[in-house]
Amino acid sequence: MLDLRFSEEELEVHREHIVSFIGETVDAAGAEGAVLGLSGGIDSTLTAYLAVEALGTDNVHGLVLPATVSSEGNMSDAERVAQDLEISYDVIEIEPIVDSILSTYPEAEGDREAVGNARARVRGVLNYLVANHENRLVLGTGNRSEAAVGYFTKYGDGAVDCHPIGNLYKQQVRQLARHVGVPEELAAKTATAELWADQTDEEELGLEYDTLDSILATHVDGPLSVAATCRVLSVDKETVLKVAALYETSEHKRNAPPAPEPLS
Repeated sequence: MLDLRFSEEELEVHREHIVSFIGETVDAAGAEGAVLGLSGGIDSTLTAYLAVEALGTDNVHGLVLPATVSSEGNMSDAERVAQDLEISYDVIEIEPIVDSILSTYPEAEGDREAVGNARARVRGVLNYLVANHENRLVLGTGNRSEAAVGYFTKYGDGAVDCHPIGNLYKQQVRQLARHVGVPEELAAKTATAELWADQTDEEELGLEYDTLDSILATHVDGPLSVAATCRVLSVDKETVLKVAALYETSEHKRNAPPAPEPLS
């Protein structure tokens, strides 16, 4: 697989660039700070660290939003991040809200994907409830790898005001996290969206992040053909085509909803 890690000098450049981006985006909106969901995972943890550097502890508000499928370990890690950074945070159980939604449309009960996406969208509603109340922006925590293959919930974790780490592949997220001082046990932990029980990102995607990153960098974002990508990375054609198909079919998730071209 490709080694997409930055040099030490590049890490510091990216750190400063993202920190400046967060501060400038909040200032341009006339907002008084930022809100972000804390999952205990590396993406939200890194975003929180960079947000505090950009805005200060008083201007970052974390939300820990557990569901019945959330592991105690991840929720504990989410609270730990808030406590280590000394930011204000709230813990709000979302399952009663999800249950209320399902009571209005019980036909969806048992539909793992539909209910999992509903959980993500409930979290998005709560993020904006707090952000609107406090005149803050909602920071996204998604990375480049997940965005490229549509591995996020439209109007859920994709419902944000900006994506501070949105240009970093997953392996670069882990590297930058270590660079800014995120504890190793958080930087190295298995990624999971926890939309349903025992879910992991790599299992659902069907490939490891290092493989995904490499295919994206060479074929989807880069210039190599399918055949060349297979040779360079020593991966099979089906895997490359799968990643390319995920990118193409998720295009609608990365763009504003379309309208027909205006009639002349």
